[in-house]
Amino acid sequence: MMEKMRLNRYLASCGVCSRRDADRLIEQGVVTVNGSLAVPGTKVTDHDQIAVRGKAVSGPVKKVVLAYYKPVGITCTERDAHAKKIVTRELDYPVRVTYAGRLDRDSEGLLLMTNDGDLIEAMMRGSNGHEKEYVVKSDRPWSEAALEHMRQGVYLEELKVTTRPCRIEQIGPRTLRMVLTEGLNRQIRRMCQTQGYKVISLKRIRVVNVELGRLQPGEYREITEAEKTALYGKCGLCIERG
Repeated sequence: MMEKMRLNRYLASCGVCSRRDADRLIEQGVVTVNGSLAVPGTKVTDHDQIAVRGKAVSGPVKKVVLAYYKPVGITCTERDAHAKKIVTRELDYPVRVTYAGRLDRDSEGLLLMTNDGDLIEAMMRGSNGHEKEYVVKSDRPWSEAALEHMRQGVYLEELKVTTRPCRIEQIGPRTLRMVLTEGLNRQIRRMCQTQGYKVISLKRIRVVNVELGRLQPGEYREITEAEKTALYGKCGLCIERG
């Protein structure tokens, strides 16, 4: 790369973090360019020596996107002294990747893992309305009235927010297929609780266009080029950066 690039974008292209997090690091004064503290708006090339907290940053790397079956009991976090198992430590892959969108510890299923900071930021931004599909099992059979309430959106007292309308299909007396376009904290569990139901198991089977398929707990696969092209397109990103 000979053309100058904004430092926040460069750090994202190197898989360090998202652009937004890069801006925070620069503002915190922990990023240097050629030995000098970086400032917002700094532009760099591959010839510059860039470091974060004193650790040299390697050049842009090939963008990797994995479909990973997160087992129950794994926490989506980078650092948590109280978490027994952390997703970034459990997934053994040659390139460092992290999660693009969370899945709570008690849930299982599809988690997208990547080293592309721009994709992470796009997936974590709730306003983008990316579809996520789940199979949910409850403690007792569902009533149509309760399902309709959730389809229309319910008020979550703990979060002080009303959920967006969503698609719900009953595929068994106690089993639902739910498609959401937001990712509030423990959203499905909270939604079911408002109707007097307790979630027994929750599995995510699709994120945007990527499906869990035949993956088993703990397994992963690199998504196909066709999947990556569609995913980046739906996220408003250029595939050349991926």
